[in-house]
Amino acid sequence: MHDPNCVFCKIIAGTIPSNKLFEDDEVLAFHDINPAAPVHFLLVPKRHIATLAAVEPGDQSLLGKMMILVPQLAERQGCGDGFKSVINTGPNGGQEVYHLHIHVLGGPRPWKRATI
Repeated sequence: MHDPNCVFCKIIAGTIPSNKLFEDDEVLAFHDINPAAPVHFLLVPKRHIATLAAVEPGDQSLLGKMMILVPQLAERQGCGDGFKSVINTGPNGGQEVYHLHIHVLGGPRPWKRATI
């Protein structure tokens, strides 16, 4: 399921280019276009899920897969000594794009922005 108005769905479909880090049949990881840290990438499910609050019990394996991938991909990007992972949810949670995504940030501190 895709939302034709969702920027991340367009990235997944390839109609908006991205700098991909990882892709399989369920997820896509790509560099953030406005990085807040030396390493800043996003991990998104290919299926459109608007927010973390919208996940259902059937999404358990997908969410588990994403959480397993986060440290693996962070390590590949040189974040062996630590990284930050963030899921913003809803308007008061700072979510800007309504497609579930995990921000992964790392690299030498201080970063340009303290929060995501």
